[in-house]
Amino acid sequence: MKKRYYCFVGLLALASAAVAQEENDDKKVVVTGSIQSDILVPQEDLKIGSPKSEHKVLTNTYADINVMGKYLDAGARFEFTKYPLPGFENDFAGWGVPYAYLKAKFEKLEITLGNYYEQFGSGFILRNYEERSLGIDNSLLGLRIAYKPYKGIQMKALTGEQRRYWAHNNSWISGGDIELNIDEWSKRLTETGNRITLGASYVNKYEDDAADNIFVDRTHKLRLPQNVHAWDVRARYQKGGLSLLAEYAQKTQDPSFDNQYIYRKGNVAMLSASYSKKGLSFLAQAKRSDNMSFRSRRSMNGTSSFINHLPAFTEDQTYALAAFYPYATNPTGEWAYQAQFGYNFKRRTFLGGRYGMNVKVNFSYVHSIDRSLNLSGSYDGVSAVGAKGYGSAFFKWGDEKFYQDLNIQIERKFTKDFKLFFMYMNQFYNKTAVEGEGGMIHSDIFVLDGKYNFTPNLTLRGEVQYLRTKQDEGNWMFGLLELSIVPHWMITISDTYNVGETNLHYYQGLVTFNTGAHRLQLGYGRTRAGYNCSGGVCRYVPASKGFTLSYNYNF
Repeated sequence: MKKRYYCFVGLLALASAAVAQEENDDKKVVVTGSIQSDILVPQEDLKIGSPKSEHKVLTNTYADINVMGKYLDAGARFEFTKYPLPGFENDFAGWGVPYAYLKAKFEKLEITLGNYYEQFGSGFILRNYEERSLGIDNSLLGLRIAYKPYKGIQMKALTGEQRRYWAHNNSWISGGDIELNIDEWSKRLTETGNRITLGASYVNKYEDDAADNIFVDRTHKLRLPQNVHAWDVRARYQKGGLSLLAEYAQKTQDPSFDNQYIYRKGNVAMLSASYSKKGLSFLAQAKRSDNMSFRSRRSMNGTSSFINHLPAFTEDQTYALAAFYPYATNPTGEWAYQAQFGYNFKRRTFLGGRYGMNVKVNFSYVHSIDRSLNLSGSYDGVSAVGAKGYGSAFFKWGDEKFYQDLNIQIERKFTKDFKLFFMYMNQFYNKTAVEGEGGMIHSDIFVLDGKYNFTPNLTLRGEVQYLRTKQDEGNWMFGLLELSIVPHWMITISDTYNVGETNLHYYQGLVTFNTGAHRLQLGYGRTRAGYNCSGGVCRYVPASKGFTLSYNYNF
């Protein structure tokens, strides 16, 4: 940690000197930043499974600062998570400055030293990002170079170690990416509005095989590959509201905890098509992934240490009951499909009414891939350590359905002051495949959300939700009232109630105050145990009860 501190001080000193020089040259310097602090004062509640906490106050607190000039940028982040909120891994606890960078900017060249985030293509072989609600920050510490040698050509190269909470994994990530915007080389393509982008990426992970001792039996130790190579190619075509994307990635043998240390190559293929114009939108996409878990530490599990990202082709739900059973991408392999259609019925038509109506239909389906007898002697469902694992026909499905949902959303404004939203979702959730046990859960979910404007400064919004299922904990009801008093106040009360099984209430009360760049929220209530998900990555959140305080400030 001392090394990180001295690095941070050195970067700030260098940045200060650079900024001072730019000020002397009458160049504009911009300082931005933010503070985010989420606090829970926990209380024991054995009815919901919330035990007594050993700490009186739990908090995840972050403070960022960025100094941006014409030629140099610098920034750092202070984090205090010594007593983290419930559900974060043990290694998440700590405090200090884990993120700091210095960036030099020229006309065609950009060089970053320190921590940075990067994504190649759709992220199949590299995606570094921060998602605080999931406890994810897998930034790289090292060197990143971005170069534009000619119009239509963008090149990137990077190398570094990946952050894992308050340390860095003992491996080295290096790679490069190139994108060619073909339309910028052709006047005819530009004039006709045709845009063609081609891309290719490469990533190498070097990890010493001495870091992990994996034995097949008492006398035979696995010889683990020190270098894992991954590459990605993609092509995108756009014209007007039409967008087509094809992408394929492959990874060399990478025995790990996720795949039970088998010696099998990984791959992922995706096709995506979307179209939109005023009042109409359409999306269709398919993805097949096989053994594409890619971590900077082969023995890790959970949400940490991922080098890449495999997006879930399912819609992220914001309504409470619709988000009860969210799908987490299966990194060992899956077939995933998604189709979405949206249409706005025009105003003053039979279906549109006086103010118009919006309808959206989404269908998602995720299934296992084929796994069959392999010459190495391992069978479907059994991955022998040190073997090739299994064979898999590309277009053939396996025996398991992981997830399926069909949801219909209708939004209509009845008067200038009253708007109503309705959603119905039919869902199949394989709890065993996603969480380890629980079987298939089939549910029907209904959501009704209404908003009424009493005055331009006073709005009342209400939600009624119902989830019906014969599995798991049975049926649930949810109700919410939210009063907004513009520009400063919002008061919210809600209750999630289990019908017939536990008969427990998960009540919440929140008061929010906004002024300028400040946002302060005070609350009290119970939180149900479940999964918090974003983009197919999920974190388990245990049940809790107590007072909450949240503060956000941006400058």
